[in-house]
Amino acid sequence: MADQAGKDAKAQLKAAKQAEKERKKNSTDPADMGRLRQIQRAYQLTHEYDKQLPLWVFGPWVGVFVIMLVIGFLVGHPIYLGVLGLTLGMLLAMMSLVRRTKKATFKRYAGQAGSAEVALGMLPKQWVSKPVIAVTRQMDAIHRTIGPGGLVLIGEGEPGRLKALLASEVKKHERVAYGTKVTTIVMGDKEGQVPLSKLADQIKKLPKTLQPNQITDLKQRLRALDAVRPQVPMPKGPTPTNPRQVKGARQAMRGR
Repeated sequence: MADQAGKDAKAQLKAAKQAEKERKKNSTDPADMGRLRQIQRAYQLTHEYDKQLPLWVFGPWVGVFVIMLVIGFLVGHPIYLGVLGLTLGMLLAMMSLVRRTKKATFKRYAGQAGSAEVALGMLPKQWVSKPVIAVTRQMDAIHRTIGPGGLVLIGEGEPGRLKALLASEVKKHERVAYGTKVTTIVMGDKEGQVPLSKLADQIKKLPKTLQPNQITDLKQRLRALDAVRPQVPMPKGPTPTNPRQVKGARQAMRGR
């Protein structure tokens, strides 16, 4: 009886491990992917918006390899310098892929409501972000991030409507920030605004005013402010605007 129970338990554990392995294999969540699959996925998504990606990735790789191989033959060490060329070329290719992926990501989400969250996700770990803390019926939104550069509120939407919404949020945050300066940024492509592609860099350039312990303390105090907020009627992340993206989002929501 005990032996049978032990065998059943082992069979269940094996089945659970197999199911988890299959789930990760079919998952599109980067957290479930290995490093090679993450790179492959990044390349596929980037290539959809950057048709010149193969040239920028494989061109430098092949170029560096060929140059190092030629030098290797000239100095009598083709294998050593050939391997070195492959390694250096791969490093250069990865750097190029990262840059092109970043540009393609901004291009993919440009103009979508909630797209500021994409830039906030590219901030260093020292920054703690909370997207869409306030929103209007017209989908104008306020996002928040806290880090070495202080407390930052990012407005996204029509400037006229954002002015009052930002002012209201600044007052609310100043009540619990206890002297911490509240910096406001309006995201957009018009004069005086910060484009999506430059938002993260703009925030990282802010003068350092908070230490790690101050960031933690401020984060705790802001929880009280967030606790009394009504539920934001807007999904997290960029909201698709073109028909193809909307269709894909609906299929994802239905689990297809």
